[in-house]
Order: sequence, then structure tokens, then C-alpha cells
Amino acid sequence: MLAVASISLSAQLRNNTTPSNGSINTNTAFLDASSSVSWNGSTNNGKGLVFPRTDLVAMTTLAAPVNGIPASYPTRLDGMIVYNTATGTAATGTAGVSVIPGFYYYDNKSATLNGGTWKPFTSVPVNPKLNILTTETITNTLVNNAQVYAIKGQFTASGTSTAVDIPAPAGMTAMYGITIYKAGTNTVYDRSVYSYNVVATPGNAITGSPSMSVVYPNGVYDYVLEYLK
Repeated sequence: MLAVASISLSAQLRNNTTPSNGSINTNTAFLDASSSVSWNGSTNNGKGLVFPRTDLVAMTTLAAPVNGIPASYPTRLDGMIVYNTATGTAATGTAGVSVIPGFYYYDNKSATLNGGTWKPFTSVPVNPKLNILTTETITNTLVNNAQVYAIKGQFTASGTSTAVDIPAPAGMTAMYGITIYKAGTNTVYDRSVYSYNVVATPGNAITGSPSMSVVYPNGVYDYVLEYLK
């Protein structure tokens, strides 16, 4: 049984017409498992490769020879491909990389194993469509390699004061941006506040523009707060 398995595996590491050692030595591609007349009587029978599934959020350690042994991993895993199953922040490589389910490759031109960056197999930004709810959302924006987060909420304006209550999410260190809507509509009311205090509660925000504070009309307003940690 072992001998049969060995022969079968050896055949898969040649090309799709001639399973011989001689042919693989002169081919650029070391593996061709596509459909062929020689193997299954047709060039139209589809073939695919199922990649191992990997949770990049939970994978906290990368393992490879430290000095890059030529016969093993000479590039410190540069170019390694995985299919990621998780949504969140990659635990290995450079910090703050947002990932969603899909194919990623490890781009590592550094001198250390963990100096690389996980990059998606697409020209479209990670998380191209974000549904920002009342729980913390990881956006596809980085500022100086720092992750930008977002959260949705509401505040009530009294109509007599410039101060409104926009609580700071846990871990927030600075506001990146804010979008304010009139509750129940999709019309943007404002994209600025006069000031924002991460520590003070209530009354974290003073409404208005950077040049002057403004009293919002009495009512309920929705907001999307973007922030750094």
C-alpha cells in the first residue's frame, strides 16, 4: 500500500502528460495537475487545488529556520500563501493588519521572520464594504501603521448647549473623524466637532466646526465615530 501511495504521489509531482523525472527537470512549473487527454481523456475536466485553511487572527507564531537555510526557507517565508478563515487583526507579521476570509500572501523583505506583512490577493482594499454597527468595527484604514476603528451611536442635542454626549469607546486614544446624521435619515448633518475629550463623560464633544462651536437644533442625531487606540 505504501509503495502504491508513493507511486501515485510521485506522478502528481510531474506534469499532466508524462510522469517522468526527466520531464520535470526541464520544466519551469514543478506541478501541473490540470486536465489532459493522457490522464482522463479530456482537456475540459476541471482541476483545482484546495489550500490548507488558516486562522491568521489566532496564528500567533511563525516558525522557520532563523538564518534561512537554503534547503528549507531561505526567504523567511516571503511569498507564503494561505487561505485565511477569520475576520480581525492578523496576529503575526507587522501589527495592525486587518484580515477577512480569503487568500493572503506573506510579503517579507525584512531581516526577521515576523517583519513581513500579510497582504490580500486582490487590488480591492480589505473590507471594501463595512457595516458599521453599535459594536466596534475594524476599518480598512491605517494611519501611520495604526489601525482605525469605527462605531455607530446616537446623541441628543438640547438645542441650548454646544455640548453633546459621545462616549469614548474602550481603549480609544484619539478621534480620527466623525460623521453626524439626523436620526432616521441618511442625510449627513456634519463631519466635524469643535472639540472632543476622550476622558470626560458626559459631554465628550462640543458641536461645531474647528473655527466655532455650534448649538445643534433640539433632537436626536446618529453618528459614526472613527478613532485610534
